[in-house]
Amino acid sequence: MLPFLQLIIAIVIIITGAKIGGYLSYKLRQPTVAGKVLVGLILGPSALNFLQWPMFTDPHLGETITYLAELGILLLMFVAGLDLHLSDLAKSGKVAVLAGALGFTLTLGLGFVLVLALSFDAQEALFLGLLLSPTSIGISAQTLMELKVLRTRVGVSLLGAAAVDDCLAVVGVSVYLALLGSGAVDGLVSGSLVLLRMILFLVIASALGIWLLPRLCRFSDKLPVSQGLIAFVFITMLLYGWAAQVLGGMAAIIGAFMAGLFLGRSPLKKRIENGLLPIVYGVFVPIFFINVGLSADIRQLVPGGLGLLVAMCAVVIFSKLLGAGLAGRLGGLARPETLQLGVGMIPRGEVTLIIATVGITENLIGIEFFSVAVGVVIVTVLITPLLLRRAFARAETPDVPAHESSYPGDENGTLGGIGAR
Repeated sequence: MLPFLQLIIAIVIIITGAKIGGYLSYKLRQPTVAGKVLVGLILGPSALNFLQWPMFTDPHLGETITYLAELGILLLMFVAGLDLHLSDLAKSGKVAVLAGALGFTLTLGLGFVLVLALSFDAQEALFLGLLLSPTSIGISAQTLMELKVLRTRVGVSLLGAAAVDDCLAVVGVSVYLALLGSGAVDGLVSGSLVLLRMILFLVIASALGIWLLPRLCRFSDKLPVSQGLIAFVFITMLLYGWAAQVLGGMAAIIGAFMAGLFLGRSPLKKRIENGLLPIVYGVFVPIFFINVGLSADIRQLVPGGLGLLVAMCAVVIFSKLLGAGLAGRLGGLARPETLQLGVGMIPRGEVTLIIATVGITENLIGIEFFSVAVGVVIVTVLITPLLLRRAFARAETPDVPAHESSYPGDENGTLGGIGAR
């Protein structure tokens, strides 16, 4: 079978599986994210390993699916940004910065102590602390949209905090690698340059986003070309994601989120949503969630690795709950809100996997640690949507009311309807 035909069949299996998993989760009154990731685990090397079936002979098929999944997370974060207001994000600034910084610092510190206590050297312990630190902004964003609480005070603070600790993790890994190669002084200089790049990118990207993008949006809509507005929006999202990683030294998802945030100020916002959401939630986002499961092989976790996995998950959960709880109280959040914020900071994801891949490539960690890191991603991705739903069900979130979405094709009045069906 030709490689392209193999890709077609693989996508059919992935999207069908995602919709079945999402539908069953919806019927069980659980977040659809968990169902999709579980289906990914079943389809992946942990169970069926469907990409190794005799019909799939293309050695690049898994890589192609990963690229489609990465495009899916960019689109998901763009949609999350599109649904927020800059004013909401500005109001959450103090809580977001405190939660991101405290969550990062506590996870790094506790992870370092844990691995050191297990008789590993300080170099490995520090790297694994960094690996555990960044939050998966995509998983929490999808769950918040399903629950229709993205624009609550907690939802906005959570997205900001996740962006902060992702940036700190990138800076931390950059400093760590520089210290390994050149020494303390050069390492600090390298870290400072990375931080400066991030700040410059944020300033320039924000200036362009606030003053230029809405005007270009209106201009593209008037061009005598088919779907000029949607083409412009899609290109803008890709360029912001590319620039965030290549020029700003941060995760591409942050750039995509910023593009959505700025284009959300356009009077054409509804038309952008109408043009993008069906394909985003019908195709690309399901591929992303299934791919999370496909990346894991729980059979690689030997008995010793299982103990380390449990310990690392405990560190992640405790440190994020404590860090976000302290930040929330200092920022004026109510007690139920601090719990919601802490739970939302638990999942590990794409940045953790990137750091783990760097560790394998640079021989900083072995395959056992890499498998444990993937295991932490899977466990936290599965439990967070369930815990978030319970946290929001236990108490009404005060202050900013939940945003009432009414996207096309969403029978239930929530984004979860689009993603699940």
